[in-house]
Amino acid sequence: MSDSSEEIRINKYLAACGICSRREADRLIEEGRILVNGEPAVSGYKVTGNEEISFDGDVIKGPERKAYLAFYKPVGVTVSEKDEHAETLISELIDYPVRVTYAGRLDKDSEGLILLTNDGELINRLMRGANGHEKEYIVGIDREVTEEIIAAFEKGIYLKELKIKTKPAGAEKIGKRRMRVVLTQGLNRQIRRMCEACGVRVTFLKRVRVANIKLGDLSEGEYRELTKEEILELRREVNL
Repeated sequence: MSDSSEEIRINKYLAACGICSRREADRLIEEGRILVNGEPAVSGYKVTGNEEISFDGDVIKGPERKAYLAFYKPVGVTVSEKDEHAETLISELIDYPVRVTYAGRLDKDSEGLILLTNDGELINRLMRGANGHEKEYIVGIDREVTEEIIAAFEKGIYLKELKIKTKPAGAEKIGKRRMRVVLTQGLNRQIRRMCEACGVRVTFLKRVRVANIKLGDLSEGEYRELTKEEILELRREVNL
Protein backbone atom coordinates (compact mmCIF):
# COMPACT_ATOMS: atom_id res chain seq x y z
CA MET A 1 0.00 0.00 0.00
CA SER A 2 3.00 2.28 0.10
CA ASP A 3 2.91 2.89 -3.66
CA SER A 4 1.05 6.19 -3.96
CA SER A 5 0.14 5.40 -7.58
CA GLU A 6 -1.94 2.38 -6.59
CA GLU A 7 -5.45 3.30 -5.55
CA ILE A 8 -8.02 0.85 -4.21
CA ARG A 9 -11.54 1.26 -2.89
CA ILE A 10 -11.61 2.12 0.78
CA ASN A 11 -13.78 -0.86 1.72
CA LYS A 12 -11.15 -3.18 0.22
CA TYR A 13 -8.39 -1.29 2.04
CA LEU A 14 -10.20 -1.65 5.40
CA ALA A 15 -10.64 -5.37 4.73
CA ALA A 16 -6.93 -5.70 3.90
CA CYS A 17 -6.13 -4.01 7.24
CA GLY A 18 -8.16 -6.69 9.02
CA ILE A 19 -10.68 -4.18 10.36
CA CYS A 20 -13.73 -5.96 8.95
CA SER A 21 -15.19 -7.47 5.80
CA ARG A 22 -15.95 -5.28 2.76
CA ARG A 23 -19.67 -5.39 3.50
CA GLU A 24 -19.12 -4.32 7.10
CA ALA A 25 -16.78 -1.57 5.87
CA ASP A 26 -19.55 -0.19 3.66
CA ARG A 27 -21.81 -0.01 6.72
CA LEU A 28 -19.16 1.76 8.80
CA ILE A 29 -18.65 4.27 5.99
CA GLU A 30 -22.39 4.95 5.75
CA GLU A 31 -22.48 5.56 9.50
CA GLY A 32 -19.71 8.16 9.18
CA ARG A 33 -17.31 6.22 11.38
CA ILE A 34 -14.47 6.16 8.82
CA LEU A 35 -12.53 9.38 8.22
CA VAL A 36 -9.94 10.06 5.52
CA ASN A 37 -7.65 12.98 6.37
CA GLY A 38 -10.25 14.17 8.85
CA GLU A 39 -13.19 14.06 6.43
CA PRO A 40 -15.97 11.42 6.40
CA ALA A 41 -15.30 8.76 3.77
CA VAL A 42 -17.91 8.05 1.12
CA SER A 43 -18.81 4.78 -0.57
CA GLY A 44 -16.54 4.06 -3.53
CA TYR A 45 -13.81 6.44 -2.31
CA LYS A 46 -10.33 5.32 -3.38
CA VAL A 47 -7.21 5.52 -1.23
CA THR A 48 -3.53 4.70 -1.55
CA GLY A 49 -2.83 4.02 2.12
CA ASN A 50 -0.73 7.17 2.45
CA GLU A 51 -3.72 9.06 3.86
CA GLU A 52 -4.60 9.30 7.53
CA ILE A 53 -7.52 6.89 7.79
CA SER A 54 -9.31 6.51 11.12
CA PHE A 55 -12.07 4.34 12.57
CA ASP A 56 -14.05 5.84 15.47
CA GLY A 57 -11.19 8.31 16.02
CA ASP A 58 -8.40 5.72 16.05
CA VAL A 59 -5.88 5.91 13.20
CA ILE A 60 -5.76 2.67 11.24
CA LYS A 61 -2.37 1.14 10.63
CA GLY A 62 -1.63 -0.18 7.16
CA PRO A 63 -2.15 -3.82 6.26
CA GLU A 64 -0.19 -6.16 8.50
CA ARG A 65 1.12 -9.55 7.53
CA LYS A 66 -1.69 -11.99 6.97
CA ALA A 67 -2.49 -14.15 10.00
CA TYR A 68 -4.67 -17.28 10.10
CA LEU A 69 -5.56 -18.99 13.37
CA ALA A 70 -7.70 -21.94 14.44
CA PHE A 71 -9.20 -21.32 17.90
CA TYR A 72 -11.17 -23.60 20.23
CA LYS A 73 -13.97 -21.42 21.57
CA PRO A 74 -15.26 -22.64 24.94
CA VAL A 75 -18.92 -22.54 25.95
CA GLY A 76 -19.81 -19.16 27.46
CA VAL A 77 -17.44 -17.14 25.29
CA THR A 78 -19.03 -14.57 22.95
CA VAL A 79 -17.71 -14.19 19.40
CA SER A 80 -19.08 -10.72 18.56
CA GLU A 81 -17.12 -7.71 19.79
CA LYS A 82 -20.35 -5.66 19.89
CA ASP A 83 -22.05 -7.46 22.81
CA GLU A 84 -21.77 -5.05 25.74
CA HIS A 85 -23.28 -7.64 28.10
CA ALA A 86 -20.89 -10.48 27.22
CA GLU A 87 -19.03 -11.99 30.15
CA THR A 88 -16.06 -13.10 28.04
CA LEU A 89 -15.04 -12.14 24.49
CA ILE A 90 -12.74 -14.11 22.20
CA SER A 91 -10.40 -11.11 22.07
CA GLU A 92 -9.78 -11.52 25.80
CA LEU A 93 -8.46 -15.05 25.25
CA ILE A 94 -6.25 -14.39 22.23
CA ASP A 95 -2.76 -13.05 22.87
CA TYR A 96 -1.39 -12.62 19.35
CA PRO A 97 0.85 -9.87 17.94
CA VAL A 98 -1.36 -9.26 14.89
CA ARG A 99 -4.95 -8.06 15.22
CA VAL A 100 -7.37 -10.74 13.99
CA THR A 101 -11.13 -11.04 13.88
CA TYR A 102 -13.57 -13.91 13.53
CA ALA A 103 -14.49 -15.48 10.20
CA GLY A 104 -17.81 -17.13 10.99
CA ARG A 105 -19.86 -17.08 14.17
CA LEU A 106 -20.55 -19.67 16.85
CA ASP A 107 -23.18 -18.91 19.49
CA LYS A 108 -22.33 -18.46 23.17
CA ASP A 109 -23.77 -21.84 24.21
CA SER A 110 -21.77 -23.76 21.59
CA GLU A 111 -18.09 -24.69 21.52
CA GLY A 112 -15.45 -25.62 19.01
CA LEU A 113 -13.62 -24.31 15.99
CA ILE A 114 -13.53 -20.62 15.10
CA LEU A 115 -11.24 -19.29 12.38
CA LEU A 116 -9.55 -15.97 13.16
CA THR A 117 -7.75 -13.88 10.57
CA ASN A 118 -7.01 -10.38 9.26
CA ASP A 119 -7.63 -11.52 5.66
CA GLY A 120 -10.72 -9.47 4.87
CA GLU A 121 -11.44 -11.25 1.60
CA LEU A 122 -11.38 -14.64 3.32
CA ILE A 123 -13.66 -13.37 6.10
CA ASN A 124 -16.11 -12.12 3.48
CA ARG A 125 -16.20 -15.47 1.68
CA LEU A 126 -16.51 -17.53 4.87
CA MET A 127 -19.33 -15.36 6.21
CA ARG A 128 -21.36 -15.83 3.03
CA GLY A 129 -23.23 -19.13 3.11
CA ALA A 130 -23.68 -18.98 -0.67
CA ASN A 131 -20.12 -20.27 -1.06
CA GLY A 132 -21.29 -23.65 0.22
CA HIS A 133 -18.23 -24.63 2.25
CA GLU A 134 -18.81 -27.40 4.80
CA LYS A 135 -19.03 -26.98 8.57
CA GLU A 136 -19.03 -30.15 10.67
CA TYR A 137 -20.54 -30.50 14.15
CA ILE A 138 -20.94 -33.07 16.88
CA VAL A 139 -24.44 -32.67 18.32
CA GLY A 140 -25.94 -34.06 21.52
CA ILE A 141 -29.72 -34.09 22.01
CA ASP A 142 -32.05 -34.86 24.92
CA ARG A 143 -33.58 -37.94 23.29
CA GLU A 144 -32.38 -40.87 21.23
CA VAL A 145 -31.26 -40.08 17.70
CA THR A 146 -33.80 -41.75 15.41
CA GLU A 147 -33.83 -42.59 11.72
CA GLU A 148 -36.58 -39.97 11.35
CA ILE A 149 -34.34 -37.21 12.72
CA ILE A 150 -31.46 -38.22 10.45
CA ALA A 151 -33.79 -38.35 7.44
CA ALA A 152 -35.23 -34.93 8.25
CA PHE A 153 -31.76 -33.35 8.40
CA GLU A 154 -30.78 -35.00 5.12
CA LYS A 155 -33.97 -33.88 3.37
CA GLY A 156 -34.05 -30.32 4.74
CA ILE A 157 -36.33 -28.88 7.43
CA TYR A 158 -38.73 -25.96 7.15
CA LEU A 159 -38.05 -23.42 9.92
CA LYS A 160 -41.24 -21.48 10.61
CA GLU A 161 -39.57 -18.63 12.50
CA LEU A 162 -37.18 -17.96 9.58
CA LYS A 163 -39.71 -18.93 6.88
CA ILE A 164 -37.09 -20.97 5.07
CA LYS A 165 -36.34 -24.62 4.35
CA THR A 166 -32.80 -25.63 5.17
CA LYS A 167 -30.53 -27.12 2.55
CA PRO A 168 -30.01 -30.89 2.79
CA ALA A 169 -27.43 -31.62 5.50
CA GLY A 170 -25.15 -34.55 6.08
CA ALA A 171 -26.18 -36.44 9.23
CA GLU A 172 -25.26 -39.72 10.90
CA LYS A 173 -25.88 -41.28 14.29
CA ILE A 174 -22.65 -41.72 16.28
CA GLY A 175 -24.12 -42.50 19.70
CA LYS A 176 -27.48 -43.10 21.38
CA ARG A 177 -28.04 -39.35 21.75
CA ARG A 178 -25.30 -38.01 19.50
CA MET A 179 -24.99 -37.35 15.79
CA ARG A 180 -22.56 -35.83 13.33
CA VAL A 181 -23.99 -33.01 11.21
CA VAL A 182 -22.43 -31.32 8.17
CA LEU A 183 -23.95 -28.02 7.01
CA THR A 184 -23.28 -25.97 3.88
CA GLN A 185 -25.21 -22.90 5.01
CA GLY A 186 -25.07 -20.68 8.08
CA LEU A 187 -28.50 -19.69 9.32
CA ASN A 188 -28.73 -18.22 12.81
CA ARG A 189 -28.66 -21.04 15.41
CA GLN A 190 -29.44 -23.41 12.56
CA ILE A 191 -28.80 -26.77 14.19
CA ARG A 192 -30.67 -25.80 17.35
CA ARG A 193 -33.64 -24.64 15.27
CA MET A 194 -33.58 -27.83 13.18
CA CYS A 195 -33.55 -29.98 16.30
CA GLU A 196 -36.42 -28.02 17.83
CA ALA A 197 -38.40 -28.57 14.63
CA CYS A 198 -37.82 -32.31 15.14
CA GLY A 199 -39.11 -32.09 18.72
CA VAL A 200 -35.74 -32.46 20.44
CA ARG A 201 -33.43 -30.10 22.30
CA VAL A 202 -29.68 -29.66 21.83
CA THR A 203 -27.65 -30.46 24.95
CA PHE A 204 -24.19 -30.28 23.37
CA LEU A 205 -22.93 -28.59 20.20
CA LYS A 206 -19.32 -28.65 19.08
CA ARG A 207 -17.95 -27.51 15.71
CA VAL A 208 -15.03 -29.70 14.68
CA ARG A 209 -14.36 -28.58 11.10
CA VAL A 210 -14.73 -25.57 8.81
CA ALA A 211 -14.01 -26.45 5.16
CA ASN A 212 -10.62 -28.23 5.32
CA ILE A 213 -9.61 -26.89 8.74
CA LYS A 214 -10.10 -29.31 11.64
CA LEU A 215 -10.27 -28.60 15.36
CA GLY A 216 -7.92 -31.51 15.93
CA ASP A 217 -6.42 -31.87 19.39
CA LEU A 218 -6.74 -28.23 20.45
CA SER A 219 -7.93 -27.77 24.03
CA GLU A 220 -10.58 -25.23 25.06
CA GLY A 221 -9.20 -21.68 24.84
CA GLU A 222 -6.16 -22.73 22.77
CA TYR A 223 -5.28 -21.61 19.26
CA ARG A 224 -2.76 -22.53 16.58
CA GLU A 225 -1.52 -20.98 13.36
CA LEU A 226 -2.70 -22.63 10.16
CA THR A 227 -0.06 -24.22 7.95
CA LYS A 228 0.67 -22.82 4.49
CA GLU A 229 -0.92 -25.90 2.97
CA GLU A 230 -4.10 -25.42 5.02
CA ILE A 231 -4.32 -21.75 4.03
CA LEU A 232 -3.91 -22.49 0.31
CA GLU A 233 -6.55 -25.23 0.41
CA LEU A 234 -8.94 -23.08 2.45
CA ARG A 235 -8.67 -20.21 -0.02
CA ARG A 236 -9.29 -22.63 -2.89
CA GLU A 237 -12.38 -24.00 -1.18
CA VAL A 238 -13.95 -20.54 -0.93
CA ASN A 239 -12.91 -19.64 -4.50
CA LEU A 240 -10.13 -17.16 -3.68
